[in-house]
Amino acid sequence: MARGKLRIYLGPAPGVGKTFAMLSEGRRAKARGTDAVVGLFETHGRPQTAAQVGDLEVIPRKTIEYRGKTFEEMDVDAVLRRKPQRVLVDEIAHTNVPGSRHEKRWQDVEELLDAGIDVISTLNIQHLESVNDVVERITGIKQQETIPDHIVRSAEQVELIDMTPEALRRRMAHGNIYPPERIDASLANYFRPGNLAALRELALLWVADRVEDSLQQYLEDHGIEGTWETRERVVVALTGAPGGDVLIRRAARMGQRSHGDLLGVHVRPSAGLAARSSAMLEKHRQLLTDLGGSYQEVAGDNVGRALLDFARAERATQLVLGASRQSRLGELLHGSVIAHAIRDSGPIDVHVISTKSTEEEAGLPLLRRRLPAISRRRQVVAVALGAALLPALTAVLGALRGQLGLPSVLLCYLLVVVAVAAVGGFVPAVGAAVAGFLLANWFFTPPFYTFTIGDDDNVVALIVFVIVGAVVAHFVSRAARRRTEANQARAEAETLAYLSGTLLSEQDPLPGLMSGLQRAFECSSVAVLHRADGGWRVENSAGEPVPERPEDAQVAVPLDADTMLAVCGPGLGPEELGILRAFAGQLALAVERRRLRAEAAAAEGLAEANELRTALLAAVSHDLRTPLSSIKASVTSLLQPDVTLDTDARHELLETINNASDRLDGLVGNLLDMSRLQVGALQLVTREVGVEEVVGHALQSVPESQDRVVVEVPETLPRVKADAALLERAIANLVDNALHAAPADRAVRISAGEVLGRVELRIADQGRGIPAEARERVFLPFQRLGDNPNGAGVGLGLAVARGFIEAMDGDLSVEDTPGGGTTMVVNLPTAA
Repeated sequence: MARGKLRIYLGPAPGVGKTFAMLSEGRRAKARGTDAVVGLFETHGRPQTAAQVGDLEVIPRKTIEYRGKTFEEMDVDAVLRRKPQRVLVDEIAHTNVPGSRHEKRWQDVEELLDAGIDVISTLNIQHLESVNDVVERITGIKQQETIPDHIVRSAEQVELIDMTPEALRRRMAHGNIYPPERIDASLANYFRPGNLAALRELALLWVADRVEDSLQQYLEDHGIEGTWETRERVVVALTGAPGGDVLIRRAARMGQRSHGDLLGVHVRPSAGLAARSSAMLEKHRQLLTDLGGSYQEVAGDNVGRALLDFARAERATQLVLGASRQSRLGELLHGSVIAHAIRDSGPIDVHVISTKSTEEEAGLPLLRRRLPAISRRRQVVAVALGAALLPALTAVLGALRGQLGLPSVLLCYLLVVVAVAAVGGFVPAVGAAVAGFLLANWFFTPPFYTFTIGDDDNVVALIVFVIVGAVVAHFVSRAARRRTEANQARAEAETLAYLSGTLLSEQDPLPGLMSGLQRAFECSSVAVLHRADGGWRVENSAGEPVPERPEDAQVAVPLDADTMLAVCGPGLGPEELGILRAFAGQLALAVERRRLRAEAAAAEGLAEANELRTALLAAVSHDLRTPLSSIKASVTSLLQPDVTLDTDARHELLETINNASDRLDGLVGNLLDMSRLQVGALQLVTREVGVEEVVGHALQSVPESQDRVVVEVPETLPRVKADAALLERAIANLVDNALHAAPADRAVRISAGEVLGRVELRIADQGRGIPAEARERVFLPFQRLGDNPNGAGVGLGLAVARGFIEAMDGDLSVEDTPGGGTTMVVNLPTAA
């Protein structure tokens, strides 16, 4: 029996429409003649989702008694008996009630697949086991329901149901996801814009990674080794040399023209610790990031091969190199990166760009690359140099044999030995010295053309020649070795200084330290592990795969009693281990600093919440209670059976109830508006509106404004781009605040005009005014300062007004009214 096929609708968060899409697909399948049924679906009270079931057959659920309560789960046996072609099973990452057929719903799905039934299911990205810890760090919520990644990766299709954070929050605010009582709490916690953006990125990256895996598998299955240009990828080589900015900008333009990816790569030597990036390289790295590229570092002694290996691994289509700065001799000794890249590039296009920098044009000295240790290539070149120079010199000296004595001949050979030592070090130089000894003995020591030496002085001269050649070769080789050691020590010192400086230069230094440690020690991954709940939790990491326990790493260094630094990768030498252990103390400080900052942030949040709660309780206890008391007293009087009220008295009581109700409605409305502003759930419907129209409607909602407000708003003003309803409420709040601040015999003046392409609306009163140091405080929630210290309300009118106006790209500020008082200035963008 063929195994069934699994299809999963993956979403970044609840409410994006996964169940809706699953049911829609089921209905389409049934319309095409497929026997499709619903094994289990969850509507969560959403009528639009429930309506999508349509005429699909729904398998009744199985009821299970557990701890005195009744639960419903999918009836796997009923589905197997029915044996449809396709079954819809919602929320695959679900733990079944104890007593069910399997512990997890994905295990139910596996049984249905084994029975040859196709399954369509849904999943949120936060339930994937591999990203569970990342989601916890983002949202602060640990997901208990998880599913192994291999189950999802084995699905024939994984379709992403995507929605922008703004659209999802609008759905939430409209009540299309959760009931009204859960909306504000959800918007302020899990459904914050930052959380949703991060979860969306996780989902997109996971699906993109799976697409890449599928393409890679296809290429392997079909034996395709070349690069497929499914997407242009431009790789630019960075060295930190002057002119690199020219190279990066040119590569960025190439990537933009082809709508492709830009990747920058720096090749560092593979031996020992990697030196900290130069200031120029860091500048180029920042420029690359600003232009939308990503930066990578790879290790390799052969720069050309390392660049091509990286380009092939990233399936790049273009490689951009800077023009060579080496001399002809340098290319002879070290090889040409450009020549290597062009020769072995295959289908990858190689671009060589001139990179003459402004520093060079100004005549500034160029930084020279530090000479590397004597490589095998240099030794081969030195041998070839000796093999060429010694015969040529012998031929020249042979022609002058009658004119030169043996000491002069040996000095000439010694010159060749020194040249070979300078290029290739000790071994080639000793070989050249021995060869020179034999040549001088054969051609220039009597008797000629034999290795017999007739004169004892000549024996001494030849032996001294060999010794001098060996000593020179030794000193040249040792100088090269010392230079390498000095460079290594400098790299180690710079690395430690850089990592130590990170502790002081960043708010949270731990991510930067982890990335720096991985690059410096050339490890595949490093992680800080914290002991928690009997196991280990990854606090921060860099590289892949991330060690989840100290046992998974090659080196584990304790930072404190419950924290370990785990390092994976090539074995570290004794020197590197010593440096790593010495730095562990500073890393422990970074971990402790991070924890203290988290505790301080939590304490600050609690303090703010306590302050807000105290202010809200004060408002509820006084300002909300006052209109309720008026309503209660008036209603009680009206309900007294033994009291007869005349028409005027009844009318007065009813008017009191009406006014108190309006006041209470305004207070509650401001509280709700402030709540929406604080959780970012405010929805704008912007359009072109006339300021004079909005002001007129706003005054109608403020009864006291009929005789006390003077309006000077010309109809010729440009129209503004705003949400008319919110702008009206903001202006009404400002007018109401001005009326309460101004004396009863003084009018409030509203004027407007165009200033620098924007419309400025001014609401001026002649009250006591607001001191300059208190002007920002009046816009804080639950503040009643300045003009109206003892007035009615909970102190939210100005806070709500500023929130509304700033949401419409406007500005609300405070100025003094000439002659005394306060002027609220509303600045709005014009519609043009």
